[in-house]
Amino acid sequence: MASERYYGTGRRKTSVARVYLVPGTGKITINKRDIDEYLGLEVLKLTVRQPLVATETLDKFDVLVNVVGGGVSGQAGAIRHGISRALLQVDGEYRPVLKKAGFLTRDPRMKERKKYGLKAARRAPQFSKR
Repeated sequence: MASERYYGTGRRKTSVARVYLVPGTGKITINKRDIDEYLGLEVLKLTVRQPLVATETLDKFDVLVNVVGGGVSGQAGAIRHGISRALLQVDGEYRPVLKKAGFLTRDPRMKERKKYGLKAARRAPQFSKR
């Protein structure tokens, strides 16, 4: 009765994506909207599909995504990370392919915090002799 659902959490910058893979035809749904409706740029759609293309599972699973935080590029990266992790739940044999492509590595780059005495993270106030 309970159908198979594989889960993966993806993160990038301030975005967090909860990804579910369900056996299906390859439909990708992000926040209850179709991928073409949610992501405008073709580059971002390609980014999201990369793990599925690398493992040749593009038309085997429906992808259900709930993503919050950040901008569209960060969200696309988070979704890619989540799909990659969910694919590991499906089959551990995909690990070398995904690892080699770099889809399993969480991108550590974040915005640096603002420090006191400065105008931004590293930007100091303008210097004046007098």
